[in-house]
Amino acid sequence: MAIDKVREYFRQYGMEERILEFEVSSATVELAAEALHCEPCRIAKTLSFLVDGAAILIVAAGDAKIDNPKYKARFAAKAKMLSPDEAVAMVGHAVGGVCPFGIPEGVKVYLDESLKRFETVFPACGSGNSAIELTIPELEQYSRAEGWVDVCKGWG
Repeated sequence: MAIDKVREYFRQYGMEERILEFEVSSATVELAAEALHCEPCRIAKTLSFLVDGAAILIVAAGDAKIDNPKYKARFAAKAKMLSPDEAVAMVGHAVGGVCPFGIPEGVKVYLDESLKRFETVFPACGSGNSAIELTIPELEQYSRAEGWVDVCKGWG
């Protein structure tokens, strides 16, 4: 299971106990916010896209939406999300649990500016009923992000 991969990933940092698992689904921003009793904007959703035949992940605030012109300007490609089958095959996590942890080598991770307004955020942990609370510096470190991008709209 993907959550086991994520648990193993965080074990190397002594952080696996920080993973939260819920009795209810957290597979959407709204469901995750309900499970965590937090504002939907603090859910760090991980969106998976295909760029030049490779998967990339963009972690964004729960209230942010991809801005197609900004995305195209940044990645020189039209925003094409991975299908559910492609997400499992290329990223190792099913839609609803996609996260930037425990992913295959070569999958690039980018953090969207929409997250910078929070002290902590809640990304998923490889399953549709899990999350972890991370500070923004921790998210930068543990996601092994390539860097920050500004490819979203509708927040702030």
